[in-house]
Amino acid sequence: MSTEIITTEKMVYGGDCIAKIGGKTVFVPYAIPGEKLEVEITKDARDYSEAKITRILEPSPHRIEPVCPYYGICGGCNMQHISAEHQEKLRSGILRDAFTRVGITPPEIHVVSGPAFGYRSRFQIHDGGLMQKKSNKIVPIDSCPCATKEINEYLAENTVSKRPRGRCHIFGSEKSGASVIVAKEENRGPEAKAVNSIKGKKIKKTALRFAGTAPIPENTCTVTLCGKRISFDVKGFFQSNMTVLEKAIPLITGGIKGNSCLDMYAGCGTFSVFLCDNFSNLTLVEHNRDALVQAEQNLCGCRHESYGLSGETWAKYHAETCIKNNGGYDAVVVDPPRSGMEKEVCKWLCSSSIPRINSLSCDISTHARDASFLIKAGYKMKSLYLLDFYPQTSHIESLAVFSK
Repeated sequence: MSTEIITTEKMVYGGDCIAKIGGKTVFVPYAIPGEKLEVEITKDARDYSEAKITRILEPSPHRIEPVCPYYGICGGCNMQHISAEHQEKLRSGILRDAFTRVGITPPEIHVVSGPAFGYRSRFQIHDGGLMQKKSNKIVPIDSCPCATKEINEYLAENTVSKRPRGRCHIFGSEKSGASVIVAKEENRGPEAKAVNSIKGKKIKKTALRFAGTAPIPENTCTVTLCGKRISFDVKGFFQSNMTVLEKAIPLITGGIKGNSCLDMYAGCGTFSVFLCDNFSNLTLVEHNRDALVQAEQNLCGCRHESYGLSGETWAKYHAETCIKNNGGYDAVVVDPPRSGMEKEVCKWLCSSSIPRINSLSCDISTHARDASFLIKAGYKMKSLYLLDFYPQTSHIESLAVFSK
């Protein structure tokens, strides 16, 4: 492949910087905007090229030496070569670009951040190590600078050979007030399993579609956040950065109160635990019934009703009944998966005239898309926050506050 001299322009979604060669866009990982680089083209497609750095001719003043010996090998971090302060500016710019691209001029972006290292309390290991970047190979590790002290103590006390095989979920934080929890891996749900027939041929036997659910005590972790105890399954979803989560909770759940509130995509009830203090009626919608069982325990004693359904099903068949029984919603907290709100949920919210919508997202492109529908429906974006849960990476989570 050929080598070229380029000057990088800006960082884009995913963490690569772009440059131009003969009018064609080139994506360069591990670069910083404004650098002069010698690069080697590794992929030359019709509309774009990809390149790797072979020599840094004029480095950015924000370029630093990565602290991790696995940087560039493990598939986790991709911004450790940039100073922490400049990382925040770059992630803010990427977030702003995502909304600008769909025709939205966002308000000033507020950054909610915490320590640059030692923040990650939720960890996944594969055969005792981490997955190599763009590969299924395993990188054996002794420690991780992004992991919490508790996680690193576990890694130090348990060499790779002593750690569980396969994929394993681990949680360790001072907020849990206990030792590191290593998830007990179990096969649950409707997976099809192969079994031997009498003639020795393998046949598939499918488990029951739904046979009930209950918490697994060995996998249950409890943390104390903003003065409240919240339990969750280590194998399920929960935020990894407890410092940023504690700062974000008041922004997500504070400043709103009234008769009824909807927590859409409620998970284990992390936000509902706080919302129930400010509302007489609370509705939780969450398709993952394992998470909903945890939510029921977290909300014990609080007035609420839960729906173990997809957002689409709830919006189609249950929304109007909830409003009829409890009155109109005064506020909504919506925290969808990476794919964004389901179409029926977004459509229902756009027509709902609910005064306040606090919209979270772990994917800025789908967040911007959903925001554009709300704005077209008459909502105004009052605030936009970069929730900087994952320093040293290009991963961006955001909170947008809408009112009508």
